[in-house]
Amino acid sequence: MKKIFLILLLFFPLVLFAQQRFTISGNITDAKSGEDLIGATVGVQGTTTGTATNSYGFYSLTLPAGKYTLVYTYVGYANSTQEITLNKNLTLNLELAPNNNTLQEVLITSKKEDANIQQNKMSSEVLSMEVVKTLPAFMGEVDVLKTIQMLPGVVSGGEGTSGFYVRGGSIDQNLIQLDEAPVYNASHLLGFFSVFNADAIKDVEIYKGGIPAEYGGRLASLVDIRMKEGNSKKFNAAGGIGTIASRLTLEGPIVKDKSSFIISGRRTYADVFLKLSPNENISKNKLYFYDLNTKLNYKLGRKDRLFISGYFGQDLFQFKELIRMDWGNATATARWNHLFSDKLFSNFTAIYSNFNYEIGMPSGNTAFSWKSYIQDFSLKADFSYFPNNRNTVKFGGSSIYHTFKPGIIKPQSEESIIKDWILDEKYALENALYISNEQEISSRFSLTYGLRYSFFQNMGGRVQNYDAAGQQTHVDIYNRTHIYNTQGGLEPRWAARFVVNEKSSVKASYNRTMQYLQLASNATSSTPFDIYVPSGKYIKPQSANQVALGYFRNFRQNSLEASAEVYYKDMKNQIDFRDNAELLLNNNIEAEVLTGTGKAYGLELMVKKQTGKLTGWASYTLSHTERTITGINNDRPYSVRQDKPHNLAVVTSYRLSERMTLGANQVYSSGNVVTMPSGSFRNSNIIVPIYTERNGHRLRDYHRLDLSLTLDAKKRVGQKYESSWNFSVFNAYGRKNVFSVQLAQTEDTPSRIESKEISIVGSAIPAVTYNFKF
Repeated sequence: MKKIFLILLLFFPLVLFAQQRFTISGNITDAKSGEDLIGATVGVQGTTTGTATNSYGFYSLTLPAGKYTLVYTYVGYANSTQEITLNKNLTLNLELAPNNNTLQEVLITSKKEDANIQQNKMSSEVLSMEVVKTLPAFMGEVDVLKTIQMLPGVVSGGEGTSGFYVRGGSIDQNLIQLDEAPVYNASHLLGFFSVFNADAIKDVEIYKGGIPAEYGGRLASLVDIRMKEGNSKKFNAAGGIGTIASRLTLEGPIVKDKSSFIISGRRTYADVFLKLSPNENISKNKLYFYDLNTKLNYKLGRKDRLFISGYFGQDLFQFKELIRMDWGNATATARWNHLFSDKLFSNFTAIYSNFNYEIGMPSGNTAFSWKSYIQDFSLKADFSYFPNNRNTVKFGGSSIYHTFKPGIIKPQSEESIIKDWILDEKYALENALYISNEQEISSRFSLTYGLRYSFFQNMGGRVQNYDAAGQQTHVDIYNRTHIYNTQGGLEPRWAARFVVNEKSSVKASYNRTMQYLQLASNATSSTPFDIYVPSGKYIKPQSANQVALGYFRNFRQNSLEASAEVYYKDMKNQIDFRDNAELLLNNNIEAEVLTGTGKAYGLELMVKKQTGKLTGWASYTLSHTERTITGINNDRPYSVRQDKPHNLAVVTSYRLSERMTLGANQVYSSGNVVTMPSGSFRNSNIIVPIYTERNGHRLRDYHRLDLSLTLDAKKRVGQKYESSWNFSVFNAYGRKNVFSVQLAQTEDTPSRIESKEISIVGSAIPAVTYNFKF
């Protein structure tokens, strides 16, 4: 406790020695829609002094008394200048108008033109939703998670899936949050689509390293997704009709310039066409998903603002009367922004998140229903303090109450032989406190440093106990409010930037992260069978230490950006499962877990072109990831599925004319690692393979080309209705990439075992989508 107190003292001089000057503060919004502009810059003309808006469009700038010309800028918007006489604190809200003379060319937006040079941030990217929509998409459905897979340091979970790995981390080591609510299963249709409807999304940012102190709970990455707030100026409608799904978004003011709403829905309709089939084996099947996004915001006054948002999505798959699967997510977020003063901004948040699924057989003597869910209730308090122009202090805390219900099994018919069975429920509290400061030491050198303290408390329920051999000894039963185990630790974070010249800078970062939830799954993407297991007496929290160093350089007046980053990550208490582990319906899953260490390191190269008719980016990653776990691979290091030494992506968009845009994605990566037999033996008439090395073989390299053409309708003066056609081809040259390998005895020579390559997508898949807006 003394160490924490001493560290916190380091931040106090920032407040004690802050100069008593006058402060200009306010919000910057879009003049057309009223949406907050995140990362808009406010600068003092003729100086290097300035600041940027936070996640809610708020800024605060403190200056000595005098006359100034302020310049407000945001990428894709016309600049605005304001002349002020500063002799008292001022509130200055501003609306920036979109620059109609600038084509929508930016693929990955920066906060300002040279932000990649000037900001402390590294190992992070912000995605522009407007242009993501023009990129080639699987079955015509725009997907932000598949776009993320084409960034350096990010590896796809598999052909067509939305799962991904970041810098050697597992899929469950990514924190994906929608308006601050965690989304535990971000996939529709077994991973082929993500749950995020692009029409409802405002801003997407991914952190691969240098994660700010206010975020925690996962080791590998943070994907921060913010929903649109709704147009507070006028009513709008937008949507699309595609090959597999249709969508509709409505937004507008409740009280003009004071409150607004947005509601966005999407649904597939394959089930509608299945019913038309004369074949009962087809017509009685069901397969679809739908999702709904809603958000309200209300300005209570100059100092207060309220946001309420929610998401609900569900999938259903039923094969006649033999099997039925139903799964989905639900989130709700209520946020209250309050301005205590021109220098102290606060955000209080209440969050609900639920991932649930039901699997069963509707009829027969084995008819059953298996339900499971993980549910969170959480409270957060976040503060931003602007003592002066050289320091931005953030501090706050959070608490999450977890409920884990891994399985409730019930018979579904009187003749069913299945009996009632309930797996042990688990409860836990996950808490955190943090403080950080972004300090500009000079015009060339700046630091961001912070400290996070997190701790995890297991509560109540039935607790299994094991001996040293992993055999169950007895069961303890606790009241739900009883805390029987506490684990936690400090998570220091820092990042530094040194500007070499106006065109280049060098950055470094370090962060320590801890994770208290682990996914009990061997799948390559989120599936309806996901079971999250909390840390406890026998599963220690995972931890990771990552360092990164990068060089950033701009060319041609900041229109061309280049970066090179190297990283090294050391991971502790990494989990894997024993060979042939039983993960489903297992009340003793702790006995199946093995733990060890891991490491990942790599080089990431990226070039982005942001202006002109041809825009896009190219990224290349050279990396290695391995685990060393006692009891696996003879205790020797082994590669894991996310170990793909070479990963290349080229994403381009070419403006053929004012109405026509051509897009292309070319991806290449090393093949997946697999475990193959080194020999075999005969048991009666069955050939049994012998495995001696885990993931000792690698499949064929993966590569794919996607193409798209977007054709905008001709615009007329005064026309309110806008539309476009998007034609896309996924896997344009029909490459049969290998997803996995199946082993089987050969028909001609039963004494031999042959391997059969399995492909998920083996041909080109065309799609057409009609988009409209009015």
